[in-house]
Amino acid sequence: MTLPALQGTSVLYRRILSQFPQDMSLAFAYGSGVFKQHGTNQGQMEKNMLDFVFAVDDPVTWHTMNLLQNRKHYSILKLLGPTAISSIQNDHGALVYYNTLVSVDGKIIKYGVISTESLIDDLMHWKTLYVAGRLHKPVKMLVQNENGKLRAALGSNLKSAVIASFLMLPESFTEEELFMQIAGLSYAGDFRMVFGEDKSKVANIVKDNIQHFKILYSNILRDCSQVVYKPQQGKMEVDKSPEGQFTQLMALPRTLQQRITKLVDPPGKNRDVEEILLQVAQDPDCGAVVQQGISSIVKSSSITQSVKGIVTAGLWKTVSYSSKKLLKMWKGWRRKPSVSQMS
Repeated sequence: MTLPALQGTSVLYRRILSQFPQDMSLAFAYGSGVFKQHGTNQGQMEKNMLDFVFAVDDPVTWHTMNLLQNRKHYSILKLLGPTAISSIQNDHGALVYYNTLVSVDGKIIKYGVISTESLIDDLMHWKTLYVAGRLHKPVKMLVQNENGKLRAALGSNLKSAVIASFLMLPESFTEEELFMQIAGLSYAGDFRMVFGEDKSKVANIVKDNIQHFKILYSNILRDCSQVVYKPQQGKMEVDKSPEGQFTQLMALPRTLQQRITKLVDPPGKNRDVEEILLQVAQDPDCGAVVQQGISSIVKSSSITQSVKGIVTAGLWKTVSYSSKKLLKMWKGWRRKPSVSQMS
């Protein structure tokens, strides 16, 4: 899972991490401040906010320590104390607690805290696809402890992204088309892609990071019996027979299977999941049904997490953060003809 990012940034990340309680099972940096995106230069990258996610075994203890070390990072919710903060983290939205627009070691950062248990659940079952979706794309892994269950879940999440993408792609496609599909999974149904995000975001992520995607996915593609992978040509062919699609549907994460079942099964019928997926496998619109299922997961978690973000960030930071997102969207719209179409 560890991927190279920019040269000479390791010390920067170590210095930032040293400002936080060290009891993390996983920590990674992601986004446009970490990996170059199409249409941005080095100078712009260095101005971008750095995004982090910290997975912790015991959120109450971690927030207790962090409130002692970094009380200013929190909104007015700090007055409620670490137990209430952990409840807000674990019981609402995408089960992540974000502090945003925080100055650490001369950089502006945003960091999300998620419990290790919630992270494993999302990676395995795509309950919210919020952090799991970020881990479909290249990230800079900073901390990863020897948690066998977490390691297995990280691998399972990548395999699920490949299988779901197979179902939405034609019989033959290129590596770039696959990576575009994978990178777009966690944006399907995200209301922020309608209002607040650069519309060419997925293309920008993939275009300059093909090698990073290859590092993440080439072994999975080589080992997958559902695909004929030709790495020399950068092409692949997938089994689109009803039998092949049924095998792929049965391998999808549990929450996605449930969402597909809900879309296809009329109320009151209560057929079992296997029977419904067998029906979907024979449907010419199988890929569209999978897409709808993914969109329904992402839509609900993106809305609830954004509402939660207003509370956890505070009103001033929310307005400031949102205005920066809208500016990026406007800039992306202005340069759209030159970069949004993948060649």
